[in-house]
Amino acid sequence: MLPSTYRRMPAIALLGALALTTGCGSDNAVRGNDPVPVPADLECVDGTVTGSGSSAQEKAMQVWIAGFQGACDDARVYYDSIGSGGGRSQFIDGAVAFAGSDAALDPAEAEEASRRCTDAGAINIPVYVVPIAVVFNLPGVESLNMGPETIARVFTGAITDWNDPEIAEANPDAELPDLPIAPVSRSDESGTTENFTAYLEATAGDAWPYEHSGQWPIPPAEAGQGNSGVAQAVESGGGTIGYLESSHAQGMSTVKVGVGDGFVELSPEAAAGVIAASPEREGNSEHDHALDLDYATSETGVYPIVLVSYEIMCQTYPEASDASAVKAFVNYILSDEGQQAASEETGSAPLSPEVRENLVASVATVDGGR
Repeated sequence: MLPSTYRRMPAIALLGALALTTGCGSDNAVRGNDPVPVPADLECVDGTVTGSGSSAQEKAMQVWIAGFQGACDDARVYYDSIGSGGGRSQFIDGAVAFAGSDAALDPAEAEEASRRCTDAGAINIPVYVVPIAVVFNLPGVESLNMGPETIARVFTGAITDWNDPEIAEANPDAELPDLPIAPVSRSDESGTTENFTAYLEATAGDAWPYEHSGQWPIPPAEAGQGNSGVAQAVESGGGTIGYLESSHAQGMSTVKVGVGDGFVELSPEAAAGVIAASPEREGNSEHDHALDLDYATSETGVYPIVLVSYEIMCQTYPEASDASAVKAFVNYILSDEGQQAASEETGSAPLSPEVRENLVASVATVDGGR
């Protein structure tokens, strides 16, 4: 993982930055005058919860903060969507109480995190499941079919023009212009990039000769900060193509991805099929729920480019107040109301009751102040 400047920001300075950049959200920050639903038995806490990380979670986090603070007058949640890599770094350094990340802690990060988590280690709790959209800006074209090898060649620059025979063959009814392709990647280290490159590594063969990484592995033709930055770059350009978490893709043209003998359109339901088929990662501790995603599925109707975003938290916090605050907020995120509210706002796939029950049981083991 590349070093992050965020790791050097003291906790007090960070809290001020979060207050200035994200605010704390109100109960009608996202849904107009309609309050965000919360469980009748919601556990409220007094004080502040600080987090940072995944920009893919940004819109969902706005909903969750609005719901939690709308019900809990004395609670304040600050979240800075600086990207998954920055969030993990800040969590490891103890600058925030939890991290949002589109990739679970790797073994080296987990070892570092155990030092701030009173040697008990950290746990990865999946909370948010969405497709990663491949979006493009091509006049008169709203949808295109692309297999994984084609997607890889487009993003590596091996395919340079929109009327390339490989694209045309999969899209016989599309009027493809003689226009250069301008790929847009992320400028920051991100879980969206890590999941997208993991998909290409698993499916595109020799067309993608790189290992998956949170940092885009080749010099970018064009780049944007965060999912919103990629969306803006694609929308403002001509002949552009990029990848982003699907809640940022509203109103944009999208790619139908090749799976087996067909092409699958992006949807929460199609993405949920990958999660159902993916086991937990080998070597997890009892309460760690990092997943080993099956990007190479050939099952009909399953959309394979998915993002599972986690809340990363200590198993044991040095301070009891941090433990109780993070537990209360993450329990709201995992509630049926929290999952449904995020789904309505972003198009995410709500976690099933069985999955949520298992995750809530693990969150309940978090403690602090020993």
